Amino acid sequence: MKAAVAAGHPATAEAGIEILAEGGTAADAAVAAALASCVAETVMTGLLGGGHAIVWDGRRARNLNCFVAVPSGSGPPVLDLQVPFGEETVHYAVGPASCGVPGLPAGLELLWQEHGRLPWPRLVEPAQRLARAGTDLPPRHAACLAMLEPVMTLNRGAALYSPGGRLLQDGDRLEQPGLVSALEVVAAEGTSSAYRGSIAEELLAEDGVVVTRDDLEAYGARWAEPVEVGYVGTRFLTRGGLSGVPELLRRLPRLAGLPPTERVLALVDVLEGGGADGHTTNLCVVDGEGRAVVLTSSLGLGSGDFLPGLDLHLNSMLGEKDLILGPLAPGARMESMMAPSLALDDDGLVLAIGSAGGTRLRTALCTVAAGVLDEHLAPQEAVDRPRFHPAGETVNAEPGVDEEALRRFEAAGRPVRRWPDLHHYFGGTSLVSRWGAAADPRRDGKALELR
Repeated sequence: MKAAVAAGHPATAEAGIEILAEGGTAADAAVAAALASCVAETVMTGLLGGGHAIVWDGRRARNLNCFVAVPSGSGPPVLDLQVPFGEETVHYAVGPASCGVPGLPAGLELLWQEHGRLPWPRLVEPAQRLARAGTDLPPRHAACLAMLEPVMTLNRGAALYSPGGRLLQDGDRLEQPGLVSALEVVAAEGTSSAYRGSIAEELLAEDGVVVTRDDLEAYGARWAEPVEVGYVGTRFLTRGGLSGVPELLRRLPRLAGLPPTERVLALVDVLEGGGADGHTTNLCVVDGEGRAVVLTSSLGLGSGDFLPGLDLHLNSMLGEKDLILGPLAPGARMESMMAPSLALDDDGLVLAIGSAGGTRLRTALCTVAAGVLDEHLAPQEAVDRPRFHPAGETVNAEPGVDEEALRRFEAAGRPVRRWPDLHHYFGGTSLVSRWGAAADPRRDGKALELR
């Protein structure tokens, strides 16, 4: 398998490839790419969010849980915000009291400590360059920003994403000068600064935040064993729980050789899930020695609050209704639909794959994985193929989904919502495989192989 990076933004992928070219491990490249995503993809993710990863060191796979934890403080009520999502209006809870204990910083540091090779400051350099120069806003990120405008332009966000009162458009330059200072701190203090250093002090000083000093000092990223599912001759390693991926893989019919209509009809019966999406991104890295990291990270929607002078957006995980299944116990990890995954066979690593997409994440990830492993599509073809997703009785479909299948749904009284274009609603999948790497055009993704 060739060394490669696939991610949700060209600058993110370029940061990872730069580190691989310098002899960094997959973990080094993943850390550098993740930090770069916290500059280039701030419509999708950020340093004060949370994530999940899966790591393959050539012998063993482990999941890394660096998702947000429930804080122990109390504060003002969260702000209810209505956000248009496609043809729906979704209610989100935002504001400083929606911020959970950040997990991504601890996860990046643990990943580097146990699997990295290059010096920590070197891994921060690509993100620092991006912060100094600014980044161009790609079309899909601009469309997501337009959808999230009500929260992204609250408070400091107005100056960042709507300078002069005009919301940034496709190709505009996104300038986040505070991130220069934030990354200088990260380079000097490490990401532990978010728990015991300068960034932590700024977070604790933010009015209305319910995260306490004890919450920050008690937080630690942690390893776990992946869930294993046998799938078309591979050992598919992933996360269980709210992700639903193991259960979906077990339900998937064999798809190889099915006509297009029959494929759609067979899949809709096993896919499920509705609801909206926070902003999330995914990256995959495989290095020249066969090690791999898949990392998915998110801020939720984002609280609408930024740390003064640092332009770090607070997460809003406590306001993500799809993640709250019962009482929230202080210190407990919140649930997540993230499912970074690996597929192995007797010869080793076959596929490293992950996806963004909230409740559509499992649909995107599993149907793309099936395209590569079962239907033997080229990786980019599997990612690009039009997607469909049932939400209740309604079948959502991108242009190009088999029309005969859609007509059959309608004839049976099932509504079909035909989307006008590929859309980030249907997830953002990236992968590296034996047959090449691929990234999702729905998120302006980019895949690069090391030459």
